[in-house]
Amino acid sequence: MYSSALLTLLALLCNVQAQTSSSVYVEPTVPTGTPIPGDYSGALRPQLHYSPPIDFMNDPNGMFLDANGTYHLYYQYNPLGIVAGNQHWGHATSQDLYHWVNQPIAIYPGAAGEGIFSGSAVIDVNNTSGFFPNQTNGVVAMYTLNTATEETQEIAYSLDGGYTFTKYAGNPVISIGSNEFRDPKVSWYAPTQSWVAVISYAQDFTIGFWTSPNLVNWTHASNFTHAGILGLQYECPNLVSMPMLANSSLADPLDPSNFASTGEMYILQVSINPGAPQGGSISQYFPGTFNGTVFTPVDTATRFTDFAKDNYAGQFFYNIPQSSPQISIAWASNWEYAQTVPTGPLEDFRSFMTLPRTNVLANTTRNPYTLLAYPLPPPTSLEITPSTPLLSSNNLTNNTLLASYTSTVPSGALSFSINITNIPQVNTTGTANFTFLSSVTGEYVRGGVFLAGGNGDTPLWLDRSGVRGFDNPFFTDKFSTDVWLNPDTSTVRLYGVLDRSVLEVFLNNGEKAGTMIFFAEGILDTVIIGTNDLNPGIGVSVEVVGLGSAWAAEEVGGGNGTVLGNVTAMAGGQVMRRDWVGHLGEGM
Repeated sequence: MYSSALLTLLALLCNVQAQTSSSVYVEPTVPTGTPIPGDYSGALRPQLHYSPPIDFMNDPNGMFLDANGTYHLYYQYNPLGIVAGNQHWGHATSQDLYHWVNQPIAIYPGAAGEGIFSGSAVIDVNNTSGFFPNQTNGVVAMYTLNTATEETQEIAYSLDGGYTFTKYAGNPVISIGSNEFRDPKVSWYAPTQSWVAVISYAQDFTIGFWTSPNLVNWTHASNFTHAGILGLQYECPNLVSMPMLANSSLADPLDPSNFASTGEMYILQVSINPGAPQGGSISQYFPGTFNGTVFTPVDTATRFTDFAKDNYAGQFFYNIPQSSPQISIAWASNWEYAQTVPTGPLEDFRSFMTLPRTNVLANTTRNPYTLLAYPLPPPTSLEITPSTPLLSSNNLTNNTLLASYTSTVPSGALSFSINITNIPQVNTTGTANFTFLSSVTGEYVRGGVFLAGGNGDTPLWLDRSGVRGFDNPFFTDKFSTDVWLNPDTSTVRLYGVLDRSVLEVFLNNGEKAGTMIFFAEGILDTVIIGTNDLNPGIGVSVEVVGLGSAWAAEEVGGGNGTVLGNVTAMAGGQVMRRDWVGHLGEGM
């Protein structure tokens, strides 16, 4: 395992004729033009969820899909420490949203005391900005420049598809004289041939809608204000067109044949921090319609994107076709404890992202316009012996399955599903539970569904009280939610992914989703799934699949866990790639 100092030195050594960012930058100790190496082998480091190479990460920013099929993820990043501050835009790319390549930092502060806060990125295919003559892949990022006196909206443009950026000489493009005005999310509205930005007037509990023909000149159009849970401030708004399922049967949310063609729906997603019902930060969404300047919600209900405590500031990828499920990624943490979790002192990084989620709207039982958020399936290449699951049963009725996975799943990552069918509408009894256990320390995380909720509801619960690696008064240890049993299907579907220090669960194709981080002293190595007291005739099928590490293919230096990212250097006239740099580090 490399030390933090050596990893930084490696990054500097890699910077031989590397492409340098065109952003002016004043901090000499942070590498420019080359990615920062990181050690991805730590016991607390997830193997499927994105995390930064070192130091502190929070909100996802600027996410888009380019014409070559590459997903770009930018994120709030402090490359100078394991707490928030010195905000940059980190950058990673992926072909499948699971295997990531760390890229050089994309946008840097230009002066001491500045922060490049949250924002978004779009592809200016028609060169409305004038920055991209004779090309269709120009990228414009819009972000908040934070200083001690004001938050303004700036833009930067990229001629190489989003890898390096030049800040616009006429910045800021929007300034209202406020220090609580941030997080622009930009999209293209085809009917009016204009760009639309939603921006948070944070402590006014207002989302402003701004329009522009060219990404440079912006006009205020309308406000959406004082809706849902207010907390202490609004942050990170997203406006996105969303497909809608044709009925409430909870059929496959990824199958386009299930989408309605009854008109375009939108959601406006707004994050709040602090002030969530369970403390700290949370995200909520409002379904509605949009006419290019005004968003009109369908009702006044409050709807949350997640029922647990570790899903915040989610953003949707730009350039996903409107008729397809929209794809989102969020920050898997909570501001109440994000800067104190033990990955900082133990493994020199803090925070990870959620799994990529596909999103559609559906009229579910008694809940119209519900956002179904379901993880994009891990690529089959990550499945360990897919033809032979770790656990499998077509009839786990009032019984228990157990398996140790220490040797067979070295990544510590598993997916699991519990499907319960033929559930009576009344007088229902029984439970279906799962536990992930350390056979050495006795620590555990667990959860399950309780079929006897009463009145036709089905509670889902999660519990992280059984792990001992982190003690914090705000680290709430139990979460629960409910769904109504669908009378048309009489079925409950539970799917989850465990990934070392994070558990995500999804009930009924994502009608409810829960994200829970945890930090154990020991290695979780045993899975237990069981059912009890079920009514006669209820059917239960179970499957647990071991998943490999998405970072393993990126490691250098003999599998020591170090990932260098997209590094190309020159030595003796020959192009030398990341394996050369890794061996160079080993010999020092």
